[in-house]
Amino acid sequence: MHSAISLSLSSPSPITVRSSGGAASSSDLFFRTNSSPSQLRFCGLRREAFSGCKSSSNAVVFKQLRPNTRISASSSTNGAPSKGYDYDLVIIGAGVGGHGAALHAVEKGLKTAIIEGDVVGGTCVNRGCVPSKALLAVSGRMRELQNEHHMKSFGLQVAAAGYDRQGVANHAENLATKIRNNLTNSLKSLGVDILTGFGSVVGPQKVKYGKVGGSETVITAKDIIIATGSVPFVPKGVEVDGKTVITSDHALKLETVPEWIVIVGSGYIGLEFSDVYTALGSEVTFVEALDQLMPGFDPEIGKLAQRVLINPRKIDYHTGVFATKITPAKDGKPVTIELIDAKTKEPKDTLEVDAALIATGRAPFTQGLGLENVSVETQRGFIPVDERMRVIDSKGKLVPHLYCIGDANGKMMLAHAASAQGISVVEQVSGKDHVLNHLSIPAACFTHPEISMVGLTEPQAREKAEKEGFEVSIAKTSFKANTKALAENEGEGIAKLIYRPDNGEILGVHIFGMHAADLIHEASNAIALGTRIQDIKYAVHAHPTLSEVIDELFKSAKVKNDVSSAVAEPKQNKEQKKERKEKKEELMSGAQGTLPPGSTTATTYSSVTGGENKSKMDIHSKEDAGMVQIDKIQDKVEDCAGRGGPVFGDCVSATVEAQEQGRRDKPDPGVTGTG
Repeated sequence: MHSAISLSLSSPSPITVRSSGGAASSSDLFFRTNSSPSQLRFCGLRREAFSGCKSSSNAVVFKQLRPNTRISASSSTNGAPSKGYDYDLVIIGAGVGGHGAALHAVEKGLKTAIIEGDVVGGTCVNRGCVPSKALLAVSGRMRELQNEHHMKSFGLQVAAAGYDRQGVANHAENLATKIRNNLTNSLKSLGVDILTGFGSVVGPQKVKYGKVGGSETVITAKDIIIATGSVPFVPKGVEVDGKTVITSDHALKLETVPEWIVIVGSGYIGLEFSDVYTALGSEVTFVEALDQLMPGFDPEIGKLAQRVLINPRKIDYHTGVFATKITPAKDGKPVTIELIDAKTKEPKDTLEVDAALIATGRAPFTQGLGLENVSVETQRGFIPVDERMRVIDSKGKLVPHLYCIGDANGKMMLAHAASAQGISVVEQVSGKDHVLNHLSIPAACFTHPEISMVGLTEPQAREKAEKEGFEVSIAKTSFKANTKALAENEGEGIAKLIYRPDNGEILGVHIFGMHAADLIHEASNAIALGTRIQDIKYAVHAHPTLSEVIDELFKSAKVKNDVSSAVAEPKQNKEQKKERKEKKEELMSGAQGTLPPGSTTATTYSSVTGGENKSKMDIHSKEDAGMVQIDKIQDKVEDCAGRGGPVFGDCVSATVEAQEQGRRDKPDPGVTGTG
């Protein structure tokens, strides 16, 4: 959503007049270009991510800002805009999605600006996933210290654990501030123009920004991305006072730890806060409109999670009910919550508690964006888009050069999904078609233990199978069989694989257990890359690690048509081998001719081939000689491996022989650089 930048600057000045080269006026700022600042990079889910994040070699950092200027940082990394526009790309909203898009845009050479009306980082960094993880880190440690049986199993004796509420709150606030500053600095260092104010669309390829009630500036852009995010959703009949009836925004400040708190909604947000509050001593009551808790999770995982995360703790619940009216505490009276049956709408109960947390989801922040100026109508507040995040108008037609990413489009309301969508859009505006596979995007709930998932749940997979006519199989593994989990006394948990036994396609993976949020990415990347079970089951995992839970999961799956053979040589290595072969043939054919112009070095072919050919041969350079020698060593080892020699038998002998040959015939490292 709109975030704000906390900088002591005056209102933005009009757009700086730039020369054809796109350089900023010298009055904008002073640069120091001889440094290499560390940059916060978001690879995201994109094709380039698998070859590593690229870093700019000529990044620019601020040395000094003149007072009363907007943040303008045009540099060679944030290139000149397309002719006729102020910018190649303008992004409205500097949350995680907008930030990821901006960084990738600069990497692609696009002149980029980001409009921010609140604080950089948006909901995730300031009021969501970042500060909540700080609170959950505290709750995890408190649970461990409070579990006397768990500590004794390690042979440890710990006195009664306590906490300082303000200290816990400060930890969350400090983390959010640190990450927010990191994001801001990364934008500055790459030369992204940060325009402070509320942004809106005024027409095709045209945006205005400024403070509410103040002056506004109009800018043009070849392409525009809306990344305004979301706000907590508060149902009708709920009166939020920010003290006793709160949303997640208020709860993250941890101004109080109530003795008894009702949490309305048992999704990700509600579950995580129940973990925090119960660890700090509160009693929790869930109010859930559907007939079961955790309705968004795979049913089997949800059932196990309820047995571990809810039943043993000071938590009770009401399912199948609506909270039609919630009144804050006042005049010595408690918070009152009126419940009705979700189906019959008949009154069910009235609760009187110390506090209520509204965790009923989030609503898109799309009001006041000027969408009517481009004939766009929201659907339940969400901006309609196609699979490429292109905005669709009220007549079903695409709005040229206008995109929407993140919570505002409602496709997948996760911070990393927003970043991935932003990167996908930048790929498109840079001339490379890209469609994001949302089924490959993982999700996680950071309770203790954690829950993670990617792809389809079992009911979703079976519904899809029935429609498309294929079979679904299930494989499971337990954390109780994992050495690392047992060493940590954390054997509670399972991993579940949903797949097609006919072709090995991974349909979904769900994990409940220690560090589940970290383990899910092997499965999500496999889905993103289209990797089949019969291929990934040959992957090697370090022992003993929690990753072996996933290793065993894939190995336990039974695929009928195992179309893959043993592990194939990576494509890159095949290409490198082909290049080496062609280079050798070129060198060998050169022995029959004369030394090419500019060549000054010759060597004996016998020194490279081990004496197989005693004739003289011209080698273009010592670098080529080194390449052939290294190639010979690699060929010997590869040939050994191809024969299937034992690890401690002839394979080792061949390797030692090749290494010894290399030491005898290795070219001068000072000349070739191969030493």
